[in-house]
Amino acid sequence: MSAFGDIINALGEFGLFQKWLVVLLSLPIFLTAFHMLGQLFMLVDVPHYCNTSWIRVVGPNLTEDEQLNLTVPRGASGAYEQCSMYSPVDWDLDSIVAYGLNATQKCSNGWVYPSTQTPSLLTEFDLVCDRKDLNDISQAIYMLGLLLGAIIFGPLSDRALSKGCTLFGSGETIHNDDPQSLFFSATEWVGVSYRTHAVLISHCCFAAGQMLLAGLSYGIRNWRLLEIAGSVPTFALFFYFWVLPESARWLMTKGRVEEAKKILQKAASVNKRTIPPGLLEQVPTAQWRTACSPERLAPALGFLNTACLSWISKGPGKMDFLIQNRFVNSLVYYGLSLNVTNFGLDIYLTQLAFGAVEVPARASCILFLQWFGRKKSQGVLLLLAGLVCLIITGIPEDLPVLITVLAVIGKFASSASFSTSYVYTAELFPTTGVGLCSMSARVAGIIAPLIRLLGHYHRAVPMAIFGSAPVVGGLLCFLLPETRGTELADDTARQSEAVNLRKKKKF
Repeated sequence: MSAFGDIINALGEFGLFQKWLVVLLSLPIFLTAFHMLGQLFMLVDVPHYCNTSWIRVVGPNLTEDEQLNLTVPRGASGAYEQCSMYSPVDWDLDSIVAYGLNATQKCSNGWVYPSTQTPSLLTEFDLVCDRKDLNDISQAIYMLGLLLGAIIFGPLSDRALSKGCTLFGSGETIHNDDPQSLFFSATEWVGVSYRTHAVLISHCCFAAGQMLLAGLSYGIRNWRLLEIAGSVPTFALFFYFWVLPESARWLMTKGRVEEAKKILQKAASVNKRTIPPGLLEQVPTAQWRTACSPERLAPALGFLNTACLSWISKGPGKMDFLIQNRFVNSLVYYGLSLNVTNFGLDIYLTQLAFGAVEVPARASCILFLQWFGRKKSQGVLLLLAGLVCLIITGIPEDLPVLITVLAVIGKFASSASFSTSYVYTAELFPTTGVGLCSMSARVAGIIAPLIRLLGHYHRAVPMAIFGSAPVVGGLLCFLLPETRGTELADDTARQSEAVNLRKKKKF
């Protein structure tokens, strides 16, 4: 009895067909970086003060410095407060100058920004002071939309048109928490020997997109023009309807066997290979299941039920560790990425460095996974990312270069860990496990910007959380089995057999 992996071996594990497919599916990922992180550059903090134009009634000839000195209190550092003002009084100018003002209040008539400042979301909608929290809340809402997209387009890709849902679900970036449809569209065509390469190529495209974001946001300071420049290219993806091949697994699931055979034969032809006669007929249709086929829904629910019962009776198992692993990985990744404006250096250079460091981080995973295996690579990288964040909490704010260097190291480790987790999860569990782990990562993406709100109490609190979580997750990784060299499973039973067989060979 043959499996899909035998057919991939016959038509070529990573031929021209698969290379073009990976490139095509990487283009949306390249564009996704803008939508994921572009808001940070539309809300760059600028100096601002309460609008105290009320004093102009009694002192129309006051300079800007004189007006601020009379109406805005100074903080402990000697700088003008940005969110408070002296309460207006019904005095003449001489009395105000002679006696000064003492009572303070929050800004009651808006804010004043530098006249040279290009309009941004922050200045146009006054997203400062008490309204500043809306920045992180809106980022959390965006992440919630990604979670809903993964939930909706995953099952829809199997009920409707697989490649169509891959296209419309492309906003779910594969670099971290992809839609099930996009992830498996790339990996189901690639042989086990090249699976890591295919995934990491796509991940590197997200890194390149981050570097483009740094340059684009530096050159276009008007937030509306920046939004247009980053969004218009996505309309070109509609041509994917005529370019992307349909999923062979999906076609077999729907009973459209002849169509699946034609696509597989076309792939073999592009790779200049030939599929042996009768090989497709040896694979029963029941094996050809995609991420969220209707016939998988009941087994998936049973899988979840079994996992829950196992956790209650025996404690946490592999699936629990993988879910929390992806959760903490996403938490530290977004914790660093969304803090790019708070490390003290130029945000455009910092973003460029954050994007650039992901390229070697993703690429190095190929060596890490081959030399050290999945378990050790995942655990050590998570520990490194967490420890770096914990060290940052103890660095004074007046050392921005040191803080940024540590943050870049943390970004390297968290990015490499993310790529490792994709390969690891797919090898430990079938598509149900990958979907659950991706959803847990999306939940972490929602929580990460909300954790930043805790910085109101102390600046070190958010980074302490972003650091401690992956340390715990990294330690738990060492309780998982090693999966290096195993075949991508079609179902849970076959995956368990593969892992058990590897254990027997090891001993």
